[in-house]
Amino acid sequence: MSVDVFEPLGGLEGVGSAARAARDAVDVLLRDRGLRKVGSDMTAEALLRGAHASAALAGSPATLDEVRRGAADGLATGAVRMTGELMALAPRVDAAPVQVWTRLHQLAAADLGPDEQLGHLRTTREPLPDDIPGLPPAPPADEMWERLSALAQNLTRPTTAPGLVVAGIVHAELAVLRPFPTANGLVARAAERCLLVARGIDPVGVTVPELGHYELAGSYGSGLGDYAARGLTGVRDWLLRTCEVLTLGAERSPLVRSQ
Repeated sequence: MSVDVFEPLGGLEGVGSAARAARDAVDVLLRDRGLRKVGSDMTAEALLRGAHASAALAGSPATLDEVRRGAADGLATGAVRMTGELMALAPRVDAAPVQVWTRLHQLAAADLGPDEQLGHLRTTREPLPDDIPGLPPAPPADEMWERLSALAQNLTRPTTAPGLVVAGIVHAELAVLRPFPTANGLVARAAERCLLVARGIDPVGVTVPELGHYELAGSYGSGLGDYAARGLTGVRDWLLRTCEVLTLGAERSPLVRSQ
Protein backbone atom coordinates (compact mmCIF):
# COMPACT_ATOMS: atom_id res chain seq x y z
CA MET A 1 0.00 0.00 0.00
CA SER A 2 1.45 3.39 -1.00
CA VAL A 3 1.85 6.13 1.58
CA ASP A 4 0.22 9.54 1.05
CA VAL A 5 3.08 11.81 2.12
CA PHE A 6 1.23 15.02 1.24
CA GLU A 7 -1.89 14.37 3.33
CA PRO A 8 -0.37 15.11 6.78
CA LEU A 9 1.20 18.31 5.45
CA GLY A 10 -2.25 19.56 4.49
CA GLY A 11 -3.25 18.98 8.11
CA LEU A 12 -0.57 21.23 9.60
CA GLU A 13 -1.96 24.03 11.74
CA GLY A 14 -3.78 26.63 9.65
CA VAL A 15 -2.83 25.14 6.29
CA GLY A 16 -6.17 23.53 5.46
CA SER A 17 -8.20 26.70 6.08
CA ALA A 18 -5.65 28.88 4.27
CA ALA A 19 -5.68 26.54 1.26
CA ARG A 20 -9.49 26.66 1.14
CA ALA A 21 -9.47 30.47 1.31
CA ALA A 22 -6.91 30.68 -1.51
CA ARG A 23 -8.89 28.22 -3.60
CA ASP A 24 -12.03 30.27 -2.98
CA ALA A 25 -10.24 33.39 -4.27
CA VAL A 26 -9.45 31.60 -7.53
CA ASP A 27 -12.93 30.10 -7.78
CA VAL A 28 -14.53 33.54 -7.36
CA LEU A 29 -12.29 34.93 -10.10
CA LEU A 30 -13.21 32.15 -12.52
CA ARG A 31 -16.88 32.07 -11.59
CA ASP A 32 -17.29 35.81 -12.03
CA ARG A 33 -15.76 35.65 -15.47
CA GLY A 34 -17.07 32.23 -16.48
CA LEU A 35 -14.65 29.53 -17.53
CA ARG A 36 -16.09 29.35 -21.02
CA LYS A 37 -15.38 33.05 -21.54
CA VAL A 38 -11.69 32.82 -20.67
CA GLY A 39 -9.91 33.12 -23.98
CA SER A 40 -6.42 32.02 -24.87
CA ASP A 41 -5.38 35.68 -24.94
CA MET A 42 -6.05 35.96 -21.21
CA THR A 43 -4.09 32.81 -20.48
CA ALA A 44 -1.20 34.08 -22.60
CA GLU A 45 -1.21 37.44 -20.83
CA ALA A 46 -1.24 35.82 -17.37
CA LEU A 47 1.63 33.53 -18.35
CA LEU A 48 3.61 36.46 -19.75
CA ARG A 49 3.18 38.47 -16.56
CA GLY A 50 4.16 35.41 -14.57
CA ALA A 51 7.27 34.90 -16.69
CA HIS A 52 8.33 38.51 -16.13
CA ALA A 53 7.79 38.27 -12.37
CA SER A 54 9.63 34.95 -12.10
CA ALA A 55 12.57 36.29 -14.07
CA ALA A 56 12.66 39.46 -11.97
CA LEU A 57 12.75 37.33 -8.82
CA ALA A 58 15.72 35.49 -10.34
CA GLY A 59 17.54 38.76 -10.94
CA SER A 60 16.44 39.87 -14.39
CA PRO A 61 16.38 43.67 -14.85
CA ALA A 62 13.95 43.49 -17.79
CA THR A 63 10.74 45.48 -17.67
CA LEU A 64 7.40 43.96 -18.55
CA ASP A 65 7.36 46.02 -21.75
CA GLU A 66 10.77 44.67 -22.75
CA VAL A 67 9.60 41.14 -22.08
CA ARG A 68 6.49 41.75 -24.15
CA ARG A 69 8.60 43.05 -27.05
CA GLY A 70 11.03 40.13 -26.87
CA ALA A 71 13.90 42.47 -26.00
CA ALA A 72 14.80 40.98 -22.61
CA ASP A 73 17.82 39.19 -21.12
CA GLY A 74 18.40 35.43 -20.99
CA LEU A 75 16.56 34.88 -17.73
CA ALA A 76 13.40 36.60 -18.94
CA THR A 77 13.62 35.07 -22.40
CA GLY A 78 13.88 31.61 -20.85
CA ALA A 79 10.94 32.26 -18.56
CA VAL A 80 8.83 33.34 -21.52
CA ARG A 81 9.98 30.33 -23.51
CA MET A 82 8.62 28.07 -20.77
CA THR A 83 5.21 29.70 -21.01
CA GLY A 84 4.92 28.57 -24.61
CA GLU A 85 4.77 24.93 -23.50
CA LEU A 86 3.52 25.18 -19.93
CA MET A 87 -0.15 24.47 -20.61
CA ALA A 88 0.80 21.47 -22.76
CA LEU A 89 3.24 20.16 -20.15
CA ALA A 90 0.82 20.52 -17.22
CA PRO A 91 -1.28 17.41 -18.00
CA ARG A 92 1.89 15.29 -17.95
CA VAL A 93 3.28 16.50 -14.64
CA ASP A 94 1.53 13.86 -12.51
CA ALA A 95 2.50 10.93 -14.74
CA ALA A 96 6.01 11.96 -15.81
CA PRO A 97 7.21 14.72 -13.47
CA VAL A 98 10.95 14.35 -14.03
CA GLN A 99 10.48 14.59 -17.79
CA VAL A 100 8.41 17.74 -17.32
CA TRP A 101 11.00 19.32 -15.02
CA THR A 102 13.85 18.55 -17.38
CA ARG A 103 11.89 19.97 -20.32
CA LEU A 104 11.20 23.12 -18.32
CA HIS A 105 14.92 23.45 -17.72
CA GLN A 106 15.71 22.98 -21.41
CA LEU A 107 13.40 25.89 -22.15
CA ALA A 108 14.45 28.11 -19.24
CA ALA A 109 18.21 27.74 -19.59
CA ALA A 110 18.67 27.84 -23.36
CA ASP A 111 20.42 31.22 -23.13
CA LEU A 112 22.15 30.64 -19.79
CA GLY A 113 24.70 27.91 -20.44
CA PRO A 114 26.10 25.35 -22.87
CA ASP A 115 23.74 23.02 -24.71
CA GLU A 116 24.97 19.97 -22.83
CA GLN A 117 23.57 21.44 -19.59
CA LEU A 118 20.03 21.79 -20.90
CA GLY A 119 17.70 19.42 -19.11
CA HIS A 120 20.74 17.96 -17.38
CA LEU A 121 20.41 16.80 -13.78
CA ARG A 122 23.68 17.55 -12.01
CA THR A 123 26.14 14.85 -10.98
CA THR A 124 28.79 14.47 -8.28
CA ARG A 125 31.43 15.71 -10.73
CA GLU A 126 29.89 19.19 -10.93
CA PRO A 127 29.93 22.13 -8.52
CA LEU A 128 26.89 22.72 -6.34
CA PRO A 129 24.60 25.37 -7.86
CA ASP A 130 24.03 28.56 -5.88
CA ASP A 131 21.43 30.40 -7.93
CA ILE A 132 18.73 31.07 -5.31
CA PRO A 133 19.84 33.60 -2.67
CA GLY A 134 19.04 32.89 0.97
CA LEU A 135 19.25 29.12 0.83
CA PRO A 136 21.73 26.85 2.57
CA PRO A 137 24.13 24.98 0.25
CA ALA A 138 22.47 22.61 -2.20
CA PRO A 139 22.63 18.95 -1.16
CA PRO A 140 25.19 16.67 -2.82
CA ALA A 141 24.12 15.09 -6.09
CA ASP A 142 23.46 11.64 -4.62
CA GLU A 143 21.13 13.06 -1.97
CA MET A 144 19.48 15.28 -4.57
CA TRP A 145 18.80 12.31 -6.86
CA GLU A 146 17.31 10.30 -3.99
CA ARG A 147 14.98 13.08 -2.88
CA LEU A 148 14.03 14.03 -6.43
CA SER A 149 13.15 10.42 -7.23
CA ALA A 150 11.02 10.16 -4.08
CA LEU A 151 9.25 13.41 -4.91
CA ALA A 152 8.48 12.20 -8.43
CA GLN A 153 7.17 8.86 -7.16
CA ASN A 154 4.94 10.55 -4.60
CA LEU A 155 3.49 12.83 -7.27
CA THR A 156 2.26 9.81 -9.22
CA ARG A 157 0.35 8.43 -6.22
CA PRO A 158 -3.15 9.44 -5.09
CA THR A 159 -3.38 12.04 -2.33
CA THR A 160 -6.16 13.65 -0.34
CA ALA A 161 -4.10 16.80 0.22
CA PRO A 162 -5.22 20.02 -1.47
CA GLY A 163 -3.57 20.57 -4.84
CA LEU A 164 -2.15 23.84 -3.54
CA VAL A 165 -0.24 21.92 -0.87
CA VAL A 166 1.23 19.57 -3.47
CA ALA A 167 2.21 22.49 -5.72
CA GLY A 168 3.84 24.35 -2.84
CA ILE A 169 5.86 21.33 -1.72
CA VAL A 170 7.10 20.62 -5.25
CA HIS A 171 8.16 24.26 -5.64
CA ALA A 172 10.07 24.19 -2.36
CA GLU A 173 11.71 20.82 -2.97
CA LEU A 174 12.95 21.77 -6.43
CA ALA A 175 14.26 25.08 -5.11
CA VAL A 176 16.04 23.49 -2.15
CA LEU A 177 17.42 20.56 -4.16
CA ARG A 178 18.53 22.74 -7.11
CA PRO A 179 18.79 19.71 -9.41
CA PHE A 180 20.03 21.68 -12.41
CA PRO A 181 23.23 23.67 -13.02
CA THR A 182 21.22 26.87 -13.67
CA ALA A 183 17.70 28.36 -13.64
CA ASN A 184 16.47 26.33 -10.67
CA GLY A 185 14.21 29.11 -9.40
CA LEU A 186 12.57 29.55 -12.79
CA VAL A 187 11.96 25.81 -13.04
CA ALA A 188 10.62 25.51 -9.48
CA ARG A 189 8.09 28.30 -9.99
CA ALA A 190 7.01 26.93 -13.38
CA ALA A 191 6.61 23.47 -11.84
CA GLU A 192 4.32 24.96 -9.20
CA ARG A 193 2.29 26.64 -11.92
CA CYS A 194 2.03 23.34 -13.84
CA LEU A 195 0.53 21.66 -10.80
CA LEU A 196 -1.94 24.47 -10.18
CA VAL A 197 -3.22 23.82 -13.71
CA ALA A 198 -3.02 20.03 -13.55
CA ARG A 199 -4.74 19.72 -10.17
CA GLY A 200 -7.66 21.88 -11.27
CA ILE A 201 -6.97 24.89 -9.07
CA ASP A 202 -6.43 27.20 -12.04
CA PRO A 203 -7.14 24.95 -15.03
CA VAL A 204 -7.09 27.81 -17.55
CA GLY A 205 -3.90 29.41 -16.23
CA VAL A 206 -5.18 32.94 -15.61
CA THR A 207 -3.83 33.60 -12.13
CA VAL A 208 -0.31 34.98 -11.73
CA PRO A 209 1.25 33.21 -8.72
CA GLU A 210 4.75 34.21 -9.80
CA LEU A 211 3.73 37.82 -9.25
CA GLY A 212 2.61 36.87 -5.76
CA HIS A 213 6.05 35.40 -5.10
CA TYR A 214 7.65 38.56 -6.47
CA GLU A 215 5.53 40.88 -4.36
CA LEU A 216 6.47 38.83 -1.30
CA ALA A 217 10.11 38.62 -2.41
CA GLY A 218 11.34 39.66 1.02
CA SER A 219 10.21 36.33 2.44
CA TYR A 220 11.03 34.15 -0.57
CA GLY A 221 14.60 33.11 0.20
CA SER A 222 14.07 33.09 3.95
CA GLY A 223 10.89 31.05 3.56
CA LEU A 224 12.69 28.44 1.50
CA GLY A 225 15.57 28.48 3.97
CA ASP A 226 13.15 27.84 6.84
CA TYR A 227 11.50 25.09 4.81
CA ALA A 228 14.88 23.40 4.49
CA ALA A 229 16.03 23.92 8.08
CA ARG A 230 13.08 24.14 10.47
CA GLY A 231 11.27 20.84 9.98
CA LEU A 232 7.48 20.85 10.00
CA THR A 233 7.36 24.41 11.30
CA GLY A 234 9.25 25.60 8.25
CA VAL A 235 7.06 23.47 5.96
CA ARG A 236 3.89 24.89 7.52
CA ASP A 237 5.09 28.46 7.19
CA TRP A 238 6.06 27.90 3.55
CA LEU A 239 2.65 26.42 2.78
CA LEU A 240 0.89 29.34 4.48
CA ARG A 241 3.00 31.67 2.34
CA THR A 242 2.06 29.64 -0.76
CA CYS A 243 -1.62 30.18 0.04
CA GLU A 244 -1.02 33.93 0.36
CA VAL A 245 0.84 33.88 -2.96
CA LEU A 246 -2.06 32.21 -4.77
CA THR A 247 -4.53 34.70 -3.35
CA LEU A 248 -2.33 37.52 -4.63
CA GLY A 249 -2.02 35.68 -7.93
CA ALA A 250 -5.79 35.69 -8.32
CA GLU A 251 -5.96 39.40 -7.52
CA ARG A 252 -3.29 40.13 -10.15
CA SER A 253 -5.00 38.14 -12.90
CA PRO A 254 -5.55 40.02 -16.17
CA LEU A 255 -9.17 38.93 -15.83
CA VAL A 256 -9.62 41.40 -12.97
CA ARG A 257 -9.11 44.45 -15.17
CA SER A 258 -10.98 43.01 -18.16
CA GLN A 259 -14.25 42.44 -16.35
